[in-house]
Amino acid sequence: MYIFNSDLDNTLIYSYKHNIGEDKVNVEIYDGRQISFMTRKSYNMLKEVNERMIFVPTTTRTVEQYKRINLGISDIKYALTCNGGILLKHGVPDSDWYKESRKLVCGCDEIIAAGIELLEKDINVNFEIRNIERLFVFTKSSEPEQTAAELRKHLNTEMVSIHTNGAKVYIVPQKLNKGSGIKRLKKPLGVDKTIAAGDSEFDIPMLKAADISFAPYELKNKVPQKTTCLSGKDIFSDELLSRLLEM
Repeated sequence: MYIFNSDLDNTLIYSYKHNIGEDKVNVEIYDGRQISFMTRKSYNMLKEVNERMIFVPTTTRTVEQYKRINLGISDIKYALTCNGGILLKHGVPDSDWYKESRKLVCGCDEIIAAGIELLEKDINVNFEIRNIERLFVFTKSSEPEQTAAELRKHLNTEMVSIHTNGAKVYIVPQKLNKGSGIKRLKKPLGVDKTIAAGDSEFDIPMLKAADISFAPYELKNKVPQKTTCLSGKDIFSDELLSRLLEM
């Protein structure tokens, strides 16, 4: 049996700002607002994929943010949140997994602290600075690339990576990535083959680590050569899940 590790945002689910057509299903409510959707086609196909494979949502979202999502599957056995740092088993955090994650990143604690100090002095930072589960740092900036460049100038980028995504800025230990997460999970499950799908730089380690991987066509120059970049003729989630059901 395959493990299917999939990113969520812009891979399976889409913000209300993203036009995915009228035939869609709301999958996330926040502060009383419907903020994320799936196409109805993907919503239905994902249930079938879940029956054929071990489906593992694999996201940089926090546990709280992940739990806002309802994919229409009654019991998701495993989910990797916090960029692989926290494993949920039937929705409950695995304490041993978290302890191992902390061991992986503890050598970066001083660098993370230095990064937080830099962000506190950055006049472009316009959001609270969050040390997520003592695993990585997240904030927002009015000039994210400028903020990221300043962090790269002062921090040891062999130990931590600096990411931006829109206004968001992240400081993440190099060892804490979705690729290492799926490798760690693969062993206890005793599964030989992994499939991965994602749409951002956070997903590249996961695409590299998987046996079979998929990404949107616009990432073709950034992803590993072995990754299949889908055509973009349909919504990515529709095309992705259709491809999995054909396997």
